Amino acid sequence: LVLELNQVIIPTYGTVPDQQNLHTPEWADFDDKPDSLFFSDGQRRIDFVLVYEDESKKMTHKRSDRKKQKRKRQVYESNLINNGLQLEATRSVLDEKVIFVKVHAPWEVLCTYAEVMHIKLPLQPSDLKTRDSAFNWFSRLFRVDENIIKPEQEFFTAPFQKEHTGIVVCDYFQVAKDTKIFYIFQVHFILSRVEYATKNNVKKFGINKLLDTGIYKAAFPLHDSSFRHPSTDPNCPSERYLLYREWAHPKNIFKLQPLDFIRKYYGEKIGIYFAWLGFYTNMLIIAAVVGVGCFLYGCLTKDNCTWSQEVCDPNIGGNIIMCPQCDKVCTYWNLTITCESSKKLCIFDSFGTLVFAVFMGIWVTLFLEFWKRRQAELEYEWDTVEYLEQEEQVRPEYEARCTHVVMNEITQQEEHVPYTACGKCIRMTFCTSAVFFWILLIIASVIGIIVYRLSVFLVFSATLSQHINGTEVIRKYLTPQTATSVTASLISFIIIMVLNVIYEKVAILITDFELPRTQTDYENSLTTKMFLFQFVNYYSSCFYIAFFKGKFVGYPGKPVYWLGKYRNEECDPGGCLLELTTQLAIIVGGKAIWNNIQEVLLPWVKNLIGRYCAAARSEKVVPRWEQDYHLQPIGKLGLFYEYLEMVIQFGFVTLFVASFPLAPLLALINNMLEIRLDAWKLTTQFRRMVPQKAQDIGAWQPIMQGIAILAVVTNAMIIAFTSDMIPRLVYYWSFSVPPYGSHSSHTMKGYINSTLSVFNISDFKNASKPFSPWFGNQTTCRQVYRDLRYPPGHQHQYEHNIYYWHVIAAKLAFIIVMEHVIYFVKFIISYVIPDVSQKTKSKVKREKYLTQKLLHENDLKVVKKTMGKIADKIIKGVGSTFRPKAE
Repeated sequence: LVLELNQVIIPTYGTVPDQQNLHTPEWADFDDKPDSLFFSDGQRRIDFVLVYEDESKKMTHKRSDRKKQKRKRQVYESNLINNGLQLEATRSVLDEKVIFVKVHAPWEVLCTYAEVMHIKLPLQPSDLKTRDSAFNWFSRLFRVDENIIKPEQEFFTAPFQKEHTGIVVCDYFQVAKDTKIFYIFQVHFILSRVEYATKNNVKKFGINKLLDTGIYKAAFPLHDSSFRHPSTDPNCPSERYLLYREWAHPKNIFKLQPLDFIRKYYGEKIGIYFAWLGFYTNMLIIAAVVGVGCFLYGCLTKDNCTWSQEVCDPNIGGNIIMCPQCDKVCTYWNLTITCESSKKLCIFDSFGTLVFAVFMGIWVTLFLEFWKRRQAELEYEWDTVEYLEQEEQVRPEYEARCTHVVMNEITQQEEHVPYTACGKCIRMTFCTSAVFFWILLIIASVIGIIVYRLSVFLVFSATLSQHINGTEVIRKYLTPQTATSVTASLISFIIIMVLNVIYEKVAILITDFELPRTQTDYENSLTTKMFLFQFVNYYSSCFYIAFFKGKFVGYPGKPVYWLGKYRNEECDPGGCLLELTTQLAIIVGGKAIWNNIQEVLLPWVKNLIGRYCAAARSEKVVPRWEQDYHLQPIGKLGLFYEYLEMVIQFGFVTLFVASFPLAPLLALINNMLEIRLDAWKLTTQFRRMVPQKAQDIGAWQPIMQGIAILAVVTNAMIIAFTSDMIPRLVYYWSFSVPPYGSHSSHTMKGYINSTLSVFNISDFKNASKPFSPWFGNQTTCRQVYRDLRYPPGHQHQYEHNIYYWHVIAAKLAFIIVMEHVIYFVKFIISYVIPDVSQKTKSKVKREKYLTQKLLHENDLKVVKKTMGKIADKIIKGVGSTFRPKAE
């Protein structure tokens, strides 16, 4: 491989030629064929398009700057021609300043780079028998019509080598003709490594740098047709039109995706994303069905919820007076105010929630294990099994900084690296410190939201009338807790969206400074940083509500204060579970709406404005390359944000599912739309992406595995500490009957009265004593939260009672048992389900066997042929030596 790179790549780093020796592209006029994908001769196919503005017509820069830009561009294009590419320039139809340079790679160049890049070609059709699945008859109803998009034939493949061309099923040119992404893939490889300048002995090269400096305005491969109708050129297959019609159109929302066809047009990286998204969506169907079942169970049993009935009962909840929830300005209030929220809480805080949390712990393991199997199948079918180890090239940005020489321990040869071992250590230390610093800033913003909650609760408590004898209907819904929760969630969502924009740029800057070696390393490093930022940004407020709010508040006579000023927040008598559900609904719903506006509506509006302006300027026929130029660029990170959006959603679905069983259903509906919206966006609103190889979904796989492990802990803790299930169970089985209770049998009756601690109003301190007068003759009030303390007058008054310690022990026992049971089941599932199916293993072994056999036979033929020629020469030589003299 090193020799091959020296032959192909190193010459591009030669000295910059003189002006008179520069090669220039051919010039041609547009031939009024809008769907043509060929040069003006109709023979050479356009593999890539470069776009720039004519420097002589630019008026925005100094003349010296324009001259430098023109010089760099001319040198770059000359070096492209020196590397075997063919260029043809055409002026824009709509704007005479814009020039399009069409790039074509001849067959010889493609063969050379196919060998360098280890592109695989077919050896022979697969001869392994395949057994149809028992569900084939059912899945066939949802497949794309095979008469429209024909299924891909399976081949055994091997890396291309020029001397082995004769053993493949068809020659390289025919394969490249059928799968045109190889053209694009290889041409982009060349474009990324051709030099255009040298400054201070540092080579500058690559189309990415030229785009960043504005020398070129765009560089992209062409779509093969319009998405609205097939191409009028019979040589164009109109694959884009077929993809829009059979994949991206909304009518196909219930159809399976043509993954092989997607991969054929966009490359493996796009294909693996949509394969993963489709698989995740299909698995969500099972979770959604179970989640809806648990939700319906909660709806059907809410009328039998004894503790909620007690809250709403005028003779029970109506006679319970609650202590103020803040100092001085808050007043006493009646427990029946929380009647409506207690009814809603019965739906989500039921036994079905526990069952669903356990199920989701197992579901996420099944999803990840079956995805590994599916991913292994795609790796084999799409020839990316050994891609990362053998084929991926280093990033041009990395190559350009390789100025230090070190000794390779394995090869014992000198090699160039961008930094020394000490320099690498300094870079990693700086990057790690920067990541932690920005994470601390996110935590600071969360603390700011908490302070907002504490301070604004005082305002709402003073503003919203809460007299204990009031009967206003609005009080049932607009309580200080509700108003604080909703406004804080909205502000939190806005801050999250703003911080997302900031941290995106920060993560890119840190990763660029880190200077990863390959594109996969770059994306994995960026993925880790962005997910850490997003994890803290999105989930921190949910973790606060679930595990911290209302847990450390003291009691009315001795409350806990934040910063010595703000009294800590308390949960509703039913717990913080309903507030957690509200927070999740606002963040997930708002995030989905915002992402759709940002990803779909914005490009559509931009393209609409662009088409309107173009139509206003001219009614001329516009060529395919100019139509694609006016589409939106896909961006450097490609599908990174799509993965990030879905993995964040995956976190919400798994980490906090115990508080909202309908989350998988909402995610399922969103994902069914997301697949078609992403497909519609790619096929209609964006330029064609440069095809890229991808073995798997990269760093997202271990991230999801980490979320799956954490989800078991968070759901167990939500049920134990956020919901009211454990205290209810302890009361039912222990404290409703003797010796602690007075009921003759296990019951939930008396639960509310037994669990709301009593406080004597005469024990209020002057700093927290309410201004409002006391109504009635009662001398005590109840704590809002279930802190389970001894009543006033007891020898251990206001200390935790025996019920409290029973509940704590039950919560800890529940967490330990639930975690161990689920982790044990997860381990068994992971062990039983192999990462690679037996079918795929057989295919890989068969392919390796055939590769060795056919290549060995081919080498033997070459040796026999060579030895035969040598033998003929030897025989002829011997014959002439021993021939008798003529008499």
